[in-house]
Amino acid sequence: MPWLLAAFRERAADSITPQDLERHLTRMAEERNWAPASVNRYRALLSLIFRLGIENGKVKENPARLVKHRLVNNARTRWLSPEEEARLRIAIAARHPEHIPELEIALNTGLRLSEMYGLTWENVNLSRRVLTVPRAKNGEMRHVPINTAALSALLELRKRGDGTDRVIRSLKGFVLSDPSRWFENAVRIAKIRDFSWHCLRHTFASRLVMAGVDLRTVQELLGHKSIAMTVRYSHLSPSHPWRRLRLTRRDPVIPTDTRTSTAQTEQVQSASGGVS
Repeated sequence: MPWLLAAFRERAADSITPQDLERHLTRMAEERNWAPASVNRYRALLSLIFRLGIENGKVKENPARLVKHRLVNNARTRWLSPEEEARLRIAIAARHPEHIPELEIALNTGLRLSEMYGLTWENVNLSRRVLTVPRAKNGEMRHVPINTAALSALLELRKRGDGTDRVIRSLKGFVLSDPSRWFENAVRIAKIRDFSWHCLRHTFASRLVMAGVDLRTVQELLGHKSIAMTVRYSHLSPSHPWRRLRLTRRDPVIPTDTRTSTAQTEQVQSASGGVS
């Protein structure tokens, strides 16, 4: 709301046109490096505001309905490079250090945003080092191993609450539900382009595959209902045909960062009895 109010607070609601909204959303997307899905969420918020205005007799039309819906490519696999991760960590440590545990959990568990910020302590078993998602997007329960980095982050968050409710809290103990403000600011400071919070989940999956974890295990960890969703990462596997082709041609192999994935792989092996 603050960004919308900054642009339209002094305007009469019925004077705002679809063109006004389109220009504002386009400008904000360019300035704040918003993904198409973020623009669509603000479009939906604007539409809700005007719809409530119509229901309460304040306005007669909803200009947001005529603002174009951005095409979202949910199949993209944007992940952090080692250099980008280093810059992002520096930016968060400098401006938002209290949120570092959230970054660690996202990078090392692959939880969806709603799963992570809705996580409660009753679904975190620190002694067994496993957390449970009671009902994932596919409607099923899943279990995710906790590696060393995620464990340290959870222990830090445990100090902020009473250990009986939500896991993700501020330093003062307030429940947090949305990382957008601090995360988008850190991404902008780190000069990382075309990167959203969901890309941290892609980073988790990509590093597992690059470390040699099989796709079926990655599917289970991510909570994909179909293996078809996980296959998008298959080209990153060391055993992928085109990677073997490069080796036969004696092309140089670009080293990958497995700092996160190696630790995760060790936990996957422990939880699943080995990785094929």
